[in-house]
Amino acid sequence: MELGSETRASSENQYEHRHEHIKKLALRQVTSKPTVYDDLTLICELDEQGSFVGNKKQQHWLWYAFDTKRKQILAHVFDPHTDETCRKRLDLLKPFHIGFFTTDDWGSYAREIESKKHLTGKIFTQRIERHNLNLRIHIKRLARKTTCFYRSFKIHEKGIGAYIEKHHYNVSES
Repeated sequence: MELGSETRASSENQYEHRHEHIKKLALRQVTSKPTVYDDLTLICELDEQGSFVGNKKQQHWLWYAFDTKRKQILAHVFDPHTDETCRKRLDLLKPFHIGFFTTDDWGSYAREIESKKHLTGKIFTQRIERHNLNLRIHIKRLARKTTCFYRSFKIHEKGIGAYIEKHHYNVSES
């Protein structure tokens, strides 16, 4: 059974109306607590996580940096899987004075991070990979095998960004 154009337009309007509050959110991409600890070296795990918008043909990437000591996301970016996006995330991390970056073996990390501050391998990314699993459990739209997608990139970024802001950027320090 095919939906008529009026029914489809009505459905789109209802979707837009239901998500109006999400569109108005002004979310941060980096935590507002760039605390520097002189007595400890900050080790940051970097990873990216793919998800879909609209359908499985439109992949969208969440890139983020994870503070292993505090188990908090420090900064995140939504963009394609490119070297430019990697540089953008590294620029967001400059205020933190990170001592070491740990990553998987994706080539962009080797090109963009100086080798004396860069460790690669699965052993160094266990925490962020576990956090990727937590995100997939908490946010259905990040699950690998799902039929649940945001319809627009804007709503996708704001919905996931709101979760990150609530659970990582607004958490009081312990």
